[in-house]
Amino acid sequence: MNKPRKSKQLNFDSLSLAAECLKALAHPHRLQIVQLLLSGQQLSVNEIAEHCDLNQPTTSDHLRLMHRCGFLSSQRSGRTVFYSVSEPHLQDIMSCIQDRFG
Repeated sequence: MNKPRKSKQLNFDSLSLAAECLKALAHPHRLQIVQLLLSGQQLSVNEIAEHCDLNQPTTSDHLRLMHRCGFLSSQRSGRTVFYSVSEPHLQDIMSCIQDRFG
């Protein structure tokens, strides 16, 4: 039997920030984008939009929100912006989702 893990109690401000960031992931298209980017490649907004069957402005909005929370990083090359995962714990979150709902 697994013993419960003891963890440090977070203060309310930290929990509030965590809730805001988790809300940023709480959308099926954003989870789909994270899943795609966890493959390790950098993808442009248009490549992500095409893969997720979204229009470019909607995709940009999703990416901007996740970038603001620190989940993604972006790199500009000319007029094209490429995105990649910058938060290594996203893999743990997606693994938890896969274990629960996969």
